[in-house]
This record gives sequence, structure tokens and C-alpha cells, in this order.
Amino acid sequence: MTPPLAASITSAAVRVATAVGAAPDAPVTGSTVVPDPAPSDAPAASSPAAADATADAAAARDPRAESTDAALRALTAHVVHASDPDGLRIAFRAYFNYRHANPDAVRKPYLYYVDMGLDNRVARGYVFDMDRLALVEGPFHVSHGRGSLKERDGVPTRFSNVPNSYQTSLGLYLAEETYNFRGNSSGRPYSSIGLRLRGESGAFNDAARRRGIVAHGAPYVSARDAGRSEGCPAMEQERARRLLPMIAEGGVVFIYSPRDLAWLSSDPWLNAD
Repeated sequence: MTPPLAASITSAAVRVATAVGAAPDAPVTGSTVVPDPAPSDAPAASSPAAADATADAAAARDPRAESTDAALRALTAHVVHASDPDGLRIAFRAYFNYRHANPDAVRKPYLYYVDMGLDNRVARGYVFDMDRLALVEGPFHVSHGRGSLKERDGVPTRFSNVPNSYQTSLGLYLAEETYNFRGNSSGRPYSSIGLRLRGESGAFNDAARRRGIVAHGAPYVSARDAGRSEGCPAMEQERARRLLPMIAEGGVVFIYSPRDLAWLSSDPWLNAD
């Protein structure tokens, strides 16, 4: 689990990024009639403050926010472990922001969500149907990049979009085509299904295809834990054969961690208007 201080810093960062200013208190007037009353502090209907209040009210009715809240009500109970109480909300908010902006790209309702704020020995992957607001599968084990943590086991702490860093990249991805993946595990070659990913979170993951960051099955991921990849969110091979074709060609993948505040404050889909 994320240390309480880190969780508090993350929650504070998100609150600062999304908070709005409070309206000023209305002035209190006495019973004495004054010939020339002082100008009221209350904002006029056409003032910037009133316009901000109107915008805030409109934002409160935003269907993306309503969809996020509905998804949380339906799906939170299925999430067994979480590194941050805000993690699922952040993922769903990014998903609906992206889907709203790219309706033709999101051709399938599936969201593959991974909480990289958790230890690799904790099941941290889920696939949700965001139309039916139903759990498709999870939790299950998912690998992180070997460059994200020096030790074999633990919580990944480093994230990068740089080629040859072998680190996990956080953010939102669009699932593209499947293909025959070939890899190496403990010096032994293996093949599995692979799913190519297009990084959509700007500088945080837009080198995914160039880096070869894909979702795939791997023999080093089991029902017990997950080994380390070269940056890919790999899962068990049988599970990959079942889930990846479902997600391909229009599903969404979201990789989360509360440990990267720069990403949390700058990912375009977390902070979209």
C-alpha cells in the first residue's frame, strides 16, 4: 500500500488541480437607511465572478463527471486492493474525458486498468466493461518494467517514456492491433499474443510503439505474482489469449500510480476541461 504521506500528497495534488474558488460571503446590511450606500461586494450578474459560478455549475452537470460517478458506484466494490483511494476515480475520469474527445477511436467499451502503486505480488489488474459498468475479469497479476524497480519484488517507483529505460510508462493508451508476440524468459524464447498500444498521454507515454510497449502474455506472470518485463503490462498467457482480442482495436488501457506527481498534474486526460 502507498505510505500515508504519499497518499496525502497525491490527494492534495489532485485537489489543488481541480479545486475552484469559494464565492464571497454576501454583505450584511443594517436597518438604518443610508442615502448613499456603499457599493455591494456581491458580484453583478455580468461580472467575471458570476461567469465563473455559472461555469462551475455547468461543470457540475457535465455528463463525463456523471459517468465517472456512476462507474465508481458500480465498480469500486470489485477492486480488492488500491494504492490510493482516488486511483479509480482518476482512471475513470481520464477514460471518459478521452472517450468524449475521441468517440470514433474508442470503438469498444473495455478498459484495462492497472494500479502500479501496488506491489507486483498483489493482483493489480482489471478489465471493466464501461458501457455495462460491469467487471469482465480481475483482479489479476500484471508485470511492471524492470527499470521501474531495482529489486525483483516490490512497488515500482520510477516511470519513463524514454527508449531503453525498460520502465513502465503511466497514462492512457488506445488499444490497437493484436499480433504474434515473441519474447525471452530466463533465457528461453516463448511466443504469446501481443496487443500494440498507442500512448495518448503526451510526453508520458507517446513513445510506446517506438519502445515496443505492448500488452502481452508472459510465462513469468502467474496466479501468484508477476515478474518484471521491459516496460510492458504483461499478464498470464492464457488470460492474455482470452482478454487481449476483446480489448483490441478500440479499447483503452490505463496505467496508474500515485507516486508520480508530475504525471498526475500534467496528463492531458486527467486535467481536461
